[in-house]
Amino acid sequence: MAGRAASALFIAVVLAFFAFPLLWLASAPFDAHPTITASLPEFTLANFRELLDNPYALTSLRNSVYLAFWTMLLVVGTGALASYALSRVRVPGRDAILYALLLLSSIVTGTAAMVPIFLLAFELNLVDTHLGVVLVLAGGLLPAAIFILKDFMDNTPTSYEESARVFGATPLQILRHIVIPTVRPGLATIAVWTVATVWSSFLPPFLLLRDPELSPAAVVMYTFYTEGGQPNLPLISTFSLLYSLPVVVMYVFVSRRYGFRFHGGIKR
Repeated sequence: MAGRAASALFIAVVLAFFAFPLLWLASAPFDAHPTITASLPEFTLANFRELLDNPYALTSLRNSVYLAFWTMLLVVGTGALASYALSRVRVPGRDAILYALLLLSSIVTGTAAMVPIFLLAFELNLVDTHLGVVLVLAGGLLPAAIFILKDFMDNTPTSYEESARVFGATPLQILRHIVIPTVRPGLATIAVWTVATVWSSFLPPFLLLRDPELSPAAVVMYTFYTEGGQPNLPLISTFSLLYSLPVVVMYVFVSRRYGFRFHGGIKR
């Protein structure tokens, strides 16, 4: 009995440790005088009005959605095609290529490669453009996406594709109507992972985008400081709440749509 009570107390302490920051995030935007400590808020909506008066707040959220959407589309689309080709075509040294891509993408991270990436973007006139940021972010995420999706492709029974060929299906029809529906959980996983990564990405857009009108939310949040260099807690807390909602909504939607209900394309 004592051991069970101790375990319950330990779990409660751990849950409280992780819950307090979330409670602060949910309450601070509605507090007239938020601090870094948890307290009962003095309810107000003035923080939201002040945030809306900022000329870059809502624009930055729109920019984040734009970057996340197009990067996700590029990573999922090209990653699915490349992983399907690597799964079905016997290329000499295929596994070595996959592991080399994954290893290099892990070692040569975006931070270490930003100088040559910036010089390349400058030569291609991609500095201060969303296209340049999308290409840089997608290039960094593609190796891991291909590596993960290949496992899903390998687990797709080739008998489905052979049956479709017997009935005259083209390769594009096989990919669209058989392979993609079967690997939907894998595509959803990569999509959520890509959007979450791009949504929180700071360094590539910070270095490649000079116009504040083009900056995403992760960069604009960095500007919410007072003239004395202190963080503006009302603005930061309010913007953080709005900043976190799209990713949470997307995760809940994908989890309810694809999580635990489907295994491949076959309903359990």
